[in-house]
Amino acid sequence: MAAERSSARYVRILLIVFLVSLVFVNPIIHGDGVGYYAYARAPLIDHSLDFTHDYQAANEGFREGRLDESGQPKAGFRTITGHLENHFTVGPALLWSPFLLVAHASVLLTREFGSSVRADGFSAPYRYAMAFGTAIYGFLALLFSFRLARKYVNPLWVFIATLTIWWASSLPVYMYFNPSWSHVHSAFTAALFLWYWERTHQERTLGQWLILGLITALMLNVYYPNVMLIAVVLVEALWQYLEYFRGRRAAERAGILSVLSRQLLFGVVVCVCLLPTFVSRWIVYGGPFETGYLPLRDFLWDSPVFLKVLFSANHGLLSWTPVLIFSLLGLVLFARRSPNIGIPFLAATVAFYLFISIYPDWAGISSFGNRFFISLTSLFIFGLGIALESLAGRFSHQRSGLLFSTAVLACFTLWNLGMIYQWGTHLIPARGPISFSQAATNQFLVVPRQISSHLRAYFFRRGDMMEQIEQKDLEQLKKEAQP
Repeated sequence: MAAERSSARYVRILLIVFLVSLVFVNPIIHGDGVGYYAYARAPLIDHSLDFTHDYQAANEGFREGRLDESGQPKAGFRTITGHLENHFTVGPALLWSPFLLVAHASVLLTREFGSSVRADGFSAPYRYAMAFGTAIYGFLALLFSFRLARKYVNPLWVFIATLTIWWASSLPVYMYFNPSWSHVHSAFTAALFLWYWERTHQERTLGQWLILGLITALMLNVYYPNVMLIAVVLVEALWQYLEYFRGRRAAERAGILSVLSRQLLFGVVVCVCLLPTFVSRWIVYGGPFETGYLPLRDFLWDSPVFLKVLFSANHGLLSWTPVLIFSLLGLVLFARRSPNIGIPFLAATVAFYLFISIYPDWAGISSFGNRFFISLTSLFIFGLGIALESLAGRFSHQRSGLLFSTAVLACFTLWNLGMIYQWGTHLIPARGPISFSQAATNQFLVVPRQISSHLRAYFFRRGDMMEQIEQKDLEQLKKEAQP
């Protein structure tokens, strides 16, 4: 009962932090976000998958190279079906749709009373609906992560872990600054999937298998690499079959057919609920399995970048977000302590890491840290909670462990926030490797001097600030294009 009261209190605090943090929401459709948002706007406003208006309204960096001098899309960006190329997933559009429908209805209603707000999907009500929707999904990801971890870790450490991953990882960049990208939606669906899998893993009914299939399909509609998280289901199934065939459950051996049939039903539900992806690929690319991304044959099968993914200056996971070292250690500790849950979680983490290690654009091109791993937010919170609890056990008094852990994590958080500022203002390049020595110098000498004026600009002259950042980004692209 005391743990429940503590958990409720921590959730209230998290909610307060979230509400305060909404001042950082940036209602911008930018870069990759143009493609993701187009799958929501074009059907809602244009009643088609013609993305011409989305291309034309995009930021300059996205338009450049895609539009000709007259502002029309170049022929090279047409697919065999005549549609504009848009390889981004439809899942974020599905999740934004409730917010955008409310925004659209509100705009139409106010226009009946004389409002001049454009009902084009690009005006402020739509962009704010999209951005606040993303932030809400980000908070739900944190909430499901908290609910998952608190079953195995003292709520205090889960609370601290949740706050830390929230602000000391790549998550806030895509939760607030770039809300039109898919990563926060991916974190939400992955957290929901892992929470529900763990909640039902002991005795999953037929109805629960159906729900798990629905959640899994939503997760894959949002982000294809999330297929690696299905490793938790595969490990679970492998253990079940081993138990049956070793005769440990001889009395229930006939039940293996029931288990197999439910797992097959799970697979069928996943495939059926992937129809939004299959249909959109068919319309845009002419085939349900044409993703628009690099084909699997071009992956780095012969030269995986195992170490670079973790430690490279070019958006390495641990070099950019070092607090995740403790998260990974915690997942290993938990796998040894509670293998029935810990090993599937660790397997999913490793599978996701291996996938990114063979992906040609493993660094994420323009990315804060390695943005792909935002999908694992729930597992990172879980692992960090385990690590913090284990560390606290080495102190004679919990208060001493709490003070030490809080001080260390505060340093990681401040470092990450400073790096976000540097990345956002292009003190360090948004693409390619960075100089960590220069970044460290900036943290102590440049960031404290400049951040207050930039924060004022972000809150009161955001449009001008975003335009300046866009110009800096274009300048970097031109420098990279030079021989």
